[in-house]
Formats: sequence, C-alpha cells, structure tokens
Amino acid sequence: MSLKILGAGFGRTGTLSLKFALDQLGFGPCHHMYEVRQSHQQVDWWHAAAMGQKLDWDAVFDGFQSQVDWPGSVYWKELSAHFSDAKVILTDRDPDTWYNSISKTILPASERGRHEDLDPLNRKASDMMYHISLQGIFEGRLGERDFAIKRMLDHRQEVIDTIAPDRLLVLRVGDGWKPLCDFLGVQVPDQAFPRGNSVQEFLARKPYLSKNASC
Repeated sequence: MSLKILGAGFGRTGTLSLKFALDQLGFGPCHHMYEVRQSHQQVDWWHAAAMGQKLDWDAVFDGFQSQVDWPGSVYWKELSAHFSDAKVILTDRDPDTWYNSISKTILPASERGRHEDLDPLNRKASDMMYHISLQGIFEGRLGERDFAIKRMLDHRQEVIDTIAPDRLLVLRVGDGWKPLCDFLGVQVPDQAFPRGNSVQEFLARKPYLSKNASC
C-alpha cells in the first residue's frame, strides 16, 4: 500500500480532525502522532529520524493510506518526492489562535513529557518530538511567540511555493467537508465534519500537565 495523501500541516492546525475525516472518507488508516505513540516500532523509527538517520518510508507507512501531523509532516519534502502520486493537504489555522493552542499543549508536553510521563514509551515519543519539533523546526524557540508564528507562516509559504497547485489543498478544517471532498473527488458525507483534540482533551491525556486551558 502506498500513501495517497500527505499532510504537510503543523501540529495544532486541525490534524486530528483531518485524520478522522480521511478515515471516514475511506482514506484510512491515517498515520498521526497518536499512531506513533501506540507503537514501539514507530517510536523507534521516528526517534532514529530525530537523531538524523534516514528512514525507509515504505516500511514506516506500510498499511497506511494517508499521513497527517507531526512527526510525518516535518518530512513533507522527502515524502512528497518519495510518494510522488500522493496529494498534499496543508492544514492551516489563524496564527495567533494556533500559537495560543500550541503553547498550552505541544510546548509543555514535549519539554516535560520526556522526563515526567510515567509511560516509558510516551517518554521516548516526547523526547523524539522535543528533538524534531522544539529543537528542529523551532530551533529551541517555540516559547517565543513572534518567532514561532513567523516559522509557521514561512513553512506555509514554502509548501505553497513547492507543491504544484493541482496537487495541493490548503485547508482550514472549520470550512467543513466541501473543499476536502472536492479535492479528493468524493461525495460530501451527510454528517458534521469531525472535530478532535481540543486543548482540554489533549491535557486530559497527560496528567503531568496540570495547567487548565481552553482552545
């Protein structure tokens, strides 16, 4: 099985909602960070990637039809070249709202989870995200609002400038089914567009994060 859809969007831009939507539309299983956290093999692979090793993409995504979210989206250039027939979806979000969300979730989880999570698999996954996201994408400056937002906007523009327009969809999940279904050539379901992974849901899965927040 080869990937049919690649997600290039940053975490906290609606990636879990998109995963649910793709699964519902028949493009699942969809690879997401939560699939990584449930698999020792996936965590080992991505931890190796965080340390600079090259991965066998066919092995990493064996059994998946689609991919969204970090860590996969960090490697969108490599994946879009390797899976050259796959369509690319760039999930997008208002930059200020995105930063408010990420500062309450991924920032503290990646910094603290690698030491404080009671589950050793989750600790290793958080360590991987610390190196790939906080240190890699954001150069250790995710806590700096202006820098992080600029990095997000630069990434957005780079994807738009790199991927052919007929291969790319820039999607805000709040726009609902139609743009996604038009892009994929499928019918719009007679159901509300799925929504998942609010700040409250994210924090509820990580008891070591005691701060309450709203998305």
